[in-house]
Amino acid sequence: MNKKGYYHSVTLDETLCRGCTNCISDCPTEAIRVRDGKAYIIRDRCIDCGECIRSCPAHAKKALSDPFEIIDKYDYKVALPAPSLYGQFREIEAPEFVLSALLEIGFDDVYEVAKAAEIVTVATRKLIEAGSYPKPLISSSCPAVVRLIQLRFPSLIENIIKIQSPMEVAARVVKKYIHKDKKNIGVFFISPCPAKVTAVRAPIGHEDSFVDGVISVNTIYSKLRAAIKKITTPIRYSNVSGAGIGWAQSDGESDAVDAPKSISVDGILQVIKVLEQIENEDIHDVDFIEVMACPGGCVGGTFNVENTFIARSAVKRIIKNNKTVVRDDEIFRNPCFDLSWTKEIYSESVMKLDKDINVAMQKMEQLDIIHKELPGLDCGSCGAPTCRALAEDIVRHTSGKEIFGGLGFAEKSDCIFIFRDEIRELARRMWDLEKKMPVVYKPHSETENLAEP
Repeated sequence: MNKKGYYHSVTLDETLCRGCTNCISDCPTEAIRVRDGKAYIIRDRCIDCGECIRSCPAHAKKALSDPFEIIDKYDYKVALPAPSLYGQFREIEAPEFVLSALLEIGFDDVYEVAKAAEIVTVATRKLIEAGSYPKPLISSSCPAVVRLIQLRFPSLIENIIKIQSPMEVAARVVKKYIHKDKKNIGVFFISPCPAKVTAVRAPIGHEDSFVDGVISVNTIYSKLRAAIKKITTPIRYSNVSGAGIGWAQSDGESDAVDAPKSISVDGILQVIKVLEQIENEDIHDVDFIEVMACPGGCVGGTFNVENTFIARSAVKRIIKNNKTVVRDDEIFRNPCFDLSWTKEIYSESVMKLDKDINVAMQKMEQLDIIHKELPGLDCGSCGAPTCRALAEDIVRHTSGKEIFGGLGFAEKSDCIFIFRDEIRELARRMWDLEKKMPVVYKPHSETENLAEP
């Protein structure tokens, strides 16, 4: 997978964009503007949560992933199915059918990410039992939420669990433990969401990913469904418990970790509300928080095909057929590598008005003044999500810098209400000017003389 120069999975197809403002109001980091009749994604602010994909009626927002044919570049191919993949097939009763189907369509081996989730579960339990951590601990399994915290809640970075995600743990187990002697091995994650694509191409918490490709569920779905229909007796058996599979949905991780005091939150807007409460110290006496950007958890990812609620029901049914106790064999007690992050993450400065604190304060005062002059309706007609966002764009433009690297300019007249008032004032002044204009008459004879040859 080419990791250089690529930082986001979510993209915009301008040819399909109608310039409506649906997406700007749903973006949790105010990363979208509409200028000159087209939407624009501010790359520094995008967290690849996929909310704009859900809200775009023209389907102009898309998420990029690797084509299935990428596996042909490797001699030995290993699939890493996300636990949510099992919920995409409502007719199956066990993961074995999906695992066998993956082998049928071209993979040489399968390692379930649900098993890696169990490894992460044990590591998280040990961290909680140790007690030496800032409360509450915030799960790092959702890369969109980690990125959100970097942008909007930097004071909570210390609360993030610095343990590799199940996807990354699975890839490392395959390459360092199970198939460490294999040459030219490719490991491919079957992803329910675009944030996982970005997490591989622009890793958080480590320099390089052990995942060689990310194939979206909707890319591989038809191949798997056709293969599953032909399977009567699965040839590959699942080796995970219900606790690992449960990570596919909201509450799954918190139930598996089984912290004394924990809560789970799904849906990016609800996650933001909870993070705001934590930052304001309105939530107390909580040990662990599971946070998932997608509604319902990973089963609600934008790469998925099945209805979120049906997929959740299917996952629950599969969990009942598996043991619900997390295993504690050697690989769980002593993984073959350190699960901790190897790279610190820091707050991003994209929300700051200026690097110089004094200049930033001056701009903030200017922003507040402009904001008070705007109507405060947050209608989005100006192309910014809120009146305050428009005020911010105006301040950034008037400071002599292009908005977010070339987005264009913004001014108060972008507000249709202010523009309407300006037009009314201009019409009034023109009417006053018309009344003051002297009336000029030309003699009839002069007109006739001008008409003669």
